[in-house]
Order: sequence, then C-alpha cells, then structure tokens
Amino acid sequence: MASPASHVSFLPPILTFCGAAVIAVPVFRFFGLSAVLGYLAAGIAIGPSGLSLVADPGTVATVAELGVVLLLFIIGLELKLSHLWSMKRDIFGLGSAQLIITALCLGGAALAIGFGPKAAFVIGIAVALSATAIALQMLGERNDLPTAYGQRSFAILLFQDLSVVPVLAILPLLASGTAVEETSALDRLLAAGEAIAAIAAVVLVGRYGLNPFFRILARTGSREVMTASALLVVLGAALLMQEVGLSMAMGAFLAGLLLAESNFRHQLEADIEPFRGMLLGLFFMSVGMSIDLALVRQQWVLLALAAPVVIVGKTLLITVLSRLFGATWREGLRSGTLLCTAGEFAFVLLPVATAAGLMSPGEAQPVTALAAITMLLGPVFSTLVERALLSRPERADAPGMDDLTGQEGELSSRVLVIGFGRFGQIVNQVLLSQNVNATVIDNNVERVRDAARFGVKIYYGDGTRLDVLRAAGAEKAEMICVCTDAPETIEKIAEIIRGNFPNARSFVRAFDRIHAVKLLTIGVDYQLRETFESAIVFGRSALEELGVAADVAANAALDVRKRDVARLFLQKEIGASYGTELVVGAKITPEPLTSPTAKARALSPETRDILGEGAL
Repeated sequence: MASPASHVSFLPPILTFCGAAVIAVPVFRFFGLSAVLGYLAAGIAIGPSGLSLVADPGTVATVAELGVVLLLFIIGLELKLSHLWSMKRDIFGLGSAQLIITALCLGGAALAIGFGPKAAFVIGIAVALSATAIALQMLGERNDLPTAYGQRSFAILLFQDLSVVPVLAILPLLASGTAVEETSALDRLLAAGEAIAAIAAVVLVGRYGLNPFFRILARTGSREVMTASALLVVLGAALLMQEVGLSMAMGAFLAGLLLAESNFRHQLEADIEPFRGMLLGLFFMSVGMSIDLALVRQQWVLLALAAPVVIVGKTLLITVLSRLFGATWREGLRSGTLLCTAGEFAFVLLPVATAAGLMSPGEAQPVTALAAITMLLGPVFSTLVERALLSRPERADAPGMDDLTGQEGELSSRVLVIGFGRFGQIVNQVLLSQNVNATVIDNNVERVRDAARFGVKIYYGDGTRLDVLRAAGAEKAEMICVCTDAPETIEKIAEIIRGNFPNARSFVRAFDRIHAVKLLTIGVDYQLRETFESAIVFGRSALEELGVAADVAANAALDVRKRDVARLFLQKEIGASYGTELVVGAKITPEPLTSPTAKARALSPETRDILGEGAL
C-alpha cells in the first residue's frame, strides 16, 4: 500500500485550472473581449513561463484536445449533408485557394529570411492553417455561425481540417532517404484502405445503428446513460479515425454530421455541451502554457515583426479571396480577421517535421512561439476590427448579404413546440397550415418514432432542461408553445422560459382553472385550459339544437367566456374564493373586502382594464 507521502493528489492541478479560468475570463469579458483571450492569458500565467503552477503543459494537452473534438461534433450536429453539399464551392474552391496561396506566400517569406526549402514548406502550411477552436468559439459568442461570412469561414476551416491528413502523409516523402524507404507503396495502400474502411464503418453505423441505439437507451429514462452514450459515440468515432491515421476532430465531425438528421440531435448537443465548454477552455489554456516567454525575449525582434505580418497578411489574402468568391468586402474582412491566426495543427505538424528531419528544433521553436503568439493576438485584432465594422451599419442592398439561417436549419424556426401529444399535434398542424415550420421536441421515445413513420420531424428532448431548450433554439425563437400534459412539468417549463428566454412569447397549455391561475402568476403570455374552449363550443351547439337562435347562442357563449376571464384574473390577483359572483347561476356570495375601493386597489392595472368599471 502506498504511503500518504507518496500519494500525489489530482486536486491541485484541477483547482489551478478552475481558479485561473474563474479569474481571467470574467476580467476579459468585462472589457468586452473574447473569453478565448482570458483562457490564453490564464494559461500563460499558470504555465512554466509564468507562475509555474503547472510545470509540464504536455500533461494536459491530450485531454485538452478533446475540447476541439467535441466542438467539431456539435458543429456537425448543426449541419446537414444537403447543406454541406450546397457549400461545396466555398469548401473546395475558397478553402483550397486560401490554403495554397497563403502557404505559398508564407513559405516564400520563410525562404527569403534564411529557412531551407523543406522547412519553408512546412512553415508555410503550418502557419497558413487557422485556429478552428478559436474561430468557431468567437463565431458562437457572436451568434454569427449561420450568417454568410460565418458559413464561408467555416467552409475554409473545414477544408483545412480535411487537408491535414494528406499533409501529414506528404511530410515523410519530403524526408531524406531512410524515411521514405521505411514506408513501402504496399504499406501506404494498406493505410489508405484502412482509412477508407474506417470512414465507411462510421457512416454505416451512424446511418443505420445510432437511432435504434439511442431509442433503446432513452426508454430507460436514465439521463446519465444518455450522456455516457453521447460521449461514447463522439470519442469512439474520434479514436477510430486516429487509429487509422486520420484526425480525431474529423472523426467527431463526421459522427455529428451523420446524427444531424437524428431525432436525438438536440438531446445529444445538450449532453455534450458542458464537456465541450470545459475541455475547450482547457485547450486554450494549454496553448497559453506552451508560449515560452524566455524564447520570446531572446527573439523578440523577429517575433515582433513576424506576428503582425502573419496576422495582417492572412487577413488581406482571405479578404480578397472571399471577395472573389462572392462575399462583400465587409464580409471578407470579417472572415479574414477571424482566420488570421495560426492553427492548432501547427503544434502537430512542426514536431512531426522535426522528427522527420525536415527542420531542426532550433528552427521549429520560434515558429511554434509565433503560432502561439498569433493565437493570442489574433482575437484582439478581430475584436477591434469587429467593433469598427459594427459601428458603421452596412447598406441594406449590399450584394451577398443573404443570411443562411433559413437554409435547412431548425435553429432558425420561429416557434418551438414542447410536447407532441394530441394537443401538440393539433397545434403543429395549425402552424404548418400557414407554412410555420416549428421545431418540436418530446421526451416520449415511442411518440418520436411513430411521428417519423408519418413523415413528421420531431426530436427527442427533455423540455424541463434548460440546456436542451437552448440546443433546440429557444434563445432565437419568437414563441415557445408548451403542449405537454403534466401540470407540474408545464409549470417548471414555464418558469424556465420566463427566467431565461424573455424575448420569446410563452403560449402554455393549462390543465384546469387552478393550474391556469398558477401559470398567470408565473407570467406566461397566453394560457388555455385544454377543455374550456371545447366546452364553450359544445354548450353553444347544444343551445342551437334546443332551438335558441344562433346569434343568441353565440352571445351567450361569449358572455360566459368574458365572465370566466374576469373571474380568472380576480382569482389570480386576490384569491381563489373571489370571482364566484361572476359564475352564471351562482348563489354563493364571497366574503367581501373592507370596501369596493380596497378591492380595486388590490388589483393590478392590467386586471382592472380587463374587468372594467362595472365589475368593480
């Protein structure tokens, strides 16, 4: 048994990371800067070049990379294959043009200042790649991913991620003699076959196996099992891609893309989101820790010149290329500033190139420091340019300003419907009759499956969870319709909507009068008791059948409805015993307040307007 002295606690490093994030991120957000900058600064402070609270950044790098993996999975969930295919011109045209031209320019600059041809090739590609995690995080903070410039920026990032695999395959071919001879043509063909087989396996399992798998797990009603299964799918796909020499991030993205059509996409996104946020923050801190301040001090002149050249040069190139592919100058500049940093894969390509003998450690170290510095300064530059752009409104008739939020994205839905029972189904039919495509979620697995048989697209999700509602697009919805059939659940959802989504109008199904009063107290915008309107129509039809004139029957029904509304608001404002005198045929006289004036004072202005002077 190990002695207490030999036991190393895992708590100090965890507390160090949490403490650094809690201090740095709010400070940077207070000054209107990106949270990414806060994480990077926190990493510098606690790393070997700062307070040395974490001596070896490599110990957290592997875990931190999972943040990028989970980020790409969520991005994949928010896309569809049809949407991705519609972006093929930007992905393969703009993306390839950006990478090739930028790599040639940066590689030529490296060659001009004294690097060898092979080292210049590696440097050009490594610095031409952009930071996927930083760019997507900033797009998320701005809510700009669905916009035209956001989609073009994502297309460039996606091509860069796709290009990492062939770049890694090319590096050994550039190495001297032995490195090439160690890998025969047959070995390379086998490696390519393994990669193709792995991709095919992920596609087949994702297409035919995951929906039944999640349906079985959802029947258990266990939230932690669903969370574990989500992580299993993401990390399993990432590990499989890594084992065959592909990118973990690409494996996760492919898994997310295949699940984009799944009924469980919103629930999966909500389950993954907390892990993504924490691990992505850890990744940014690990990048900050990798900055060697001693090396920066030694070569500060070179780095002070190179960093601005890279940031401004990449910005200008991407701006011009985006303009050639149909963007406005403003959109191109926003994409350029967003993608002006070096990327995470620079920290992968440079060590591989060093190990293959393409460049010496002395050449790789300043380039690594340059990549990290651009990741630190790039978000600042992007934020400053963004503020300058946003301070001047763009012309409404500018070409290329089409917002892509309407292209196949459920998150652009104006209405979110929670619950797809008999009540929710009718509500959805009425909305569809006027071409209002709502996002519908329900936590009944069988109902989700049965709806799919009739061609109705609904998603599995627990409406009482704030993270699920956010994943389903509640923050962007104009209206949220709560159509579930459990009073306690309805009240809980109504409270969440009232507290977290003030811009959305809340239309809520009520169970009975007492439940309706509770919902009015919560502050819903509209409530309807599930049997009230049907009973009004029923009674009106009964009067007509008994020989009462249609207009008289309609007026009678209208009078009962008005009395009921007035009584409902009296019960909300004063108490459950009030308003009984408004019931047609009632003989009960409630205990009055001290005076009519006191009664009127007890009511809110809204209720006094509804009741009118006669009721007071």
